[in-house]
Amino acid sequence: MASFSRINYVFGVLLFLVLACEARVPRNEAFVRTRGAHFFLHGSPFLFNGFNSYWMMHVSADPGERYKVSEVFREASAAGLTVCRTWAFSDGGDNALQISPGHYDELVFQGLDFVISEARRYGIRLILSLVNNYNDFGGKSQYAQWARNAGVQINNEDDFYTHQVLKDYYKNHIRRVVTRFNTITKISYKNDPTIMAWELMNEPRCQADYSGKTINGWVQEMATFVKSLDKKHLLEIGMEGFYGDTMPERKQVNPGYQVGTDFIFNNLIREIDFATIHAYPDMWLSGKSDNEQMAFMERWMSSHWNDARGILKKPLIIAEFGKSSKDPGYSLTARDLYMGDVYRDIYRFARTGGTMSGSLVWQLMAQGMDSYHDGYEIVLSQNPSTAGIMSRQSHAMTALSRLFNGPHAHPARQNHNKLGKTR
Repeated sequence: MASFSRINYVFGVLLFLVLACEARVPRNEAFVRTRGAHFFLHGSPFLFNGFNSYWMMHVSADPGERYKVSEVFREASAAGLTVCRTWAFSDGGDNALQISPGHYDELVFQGLDFVISEARRYGIRLILSLVNNYNDFGGKSQYAQWARNAGVQINNEDDFYTHQVLKDYYKNHIRRVVTRFNTITKISYKNDPTIMAWELMNEPRCQADYSGKTINGWVQEMATFVKSLDKKHLLEIGMEGFYGDTMPERKQVNPGYQVGTDFIFNNLIREIDFATIHAYPDMWLSGKSDNEQMAFMERWMSSHWNDARGILKKPLIIAEFGKSSKDPGYSLTARDLYMGDVYRDIYRFARTGGTMSGSLVWQLMAQGMDSYHDGYEIVLSQNPSTAGIMSRQSHAMTALSRLFNGPHAHPARQNHNKLGKTR
């Protein structure tokens, strides 16, 4: 994890003026990079434990509520969590970031500025997602409705992936976010190493084409566009991990259905720097026993880990997982056991070379956020047993990073210099 101490001014007025320039990144910070199937930070392997808190910009749009963002970052940092995934979108509706195509609420944008500045303060890297597949906070359906309102003929919301008007709306949003100048840190987003990566979409799905080809064309176009604006940050798709037509035999790993994505085909795109999977066996295999759901989880992780290191040759993270309190027979003990088992497997896979690089639990919240509860919420200050499990995983992954970087590193570490140019 990078150090986020204050800039030392003792080198004189000239150096001060240079460092004050918004495009200059402080000397003690670095961008997270990839080399082959591994993340690197400051030239050393980077393995992590992290979390989701999608609500941060929405809440911090109200300055009186920003303490909740600070509280979560403070508690997460104390537990050793170093990566957070959150939304950089809110399209239409109440308290929207993007009120209509190309029109933004500056106060909401300043809320996102605050989220980034607080992450920076607590030494936490951010993965910022740029649009939703679902209707929550607008999503692709809002983009389709905006086009209809403008008199454009739209067949369905999956036109988001193919219709030029919708694609232009989305590209404009990408440009506005990526090139945003942070009013608090005085650093443009594209120059801020606090941001670890951009995410094209939260859980892209396409009912119009289950092969994954439509999504693939969209990912290629949008990934190329993002990289044309920002070559410093990493980029990922936001996929759940469903297999498609590229390797039909892999479809048996899916939880009984497809969603229009192809984990292998889509993630092979050169501009995509790392792969993600999400995992909700409690929803996908509803009615199955805890043992059956855990067995699925192990297969899901193992299959994607093998494909990430053997075919994609890119890092893999579990970007969403959790256990809902709304599940039949739920108990805090059952959730802790489940999280402990998942963390154990992540660590076991990570030990074999580091391709499985980390995970982001869904999701952390502050106290007094009952209206945001979805069953998966974790308030670290109110759940000491869960906080302990997460903290132990954080320290285990950090220790593993150091082991890979030490004089007696894992044999896989010895191959890092052969893995090609760092992205």
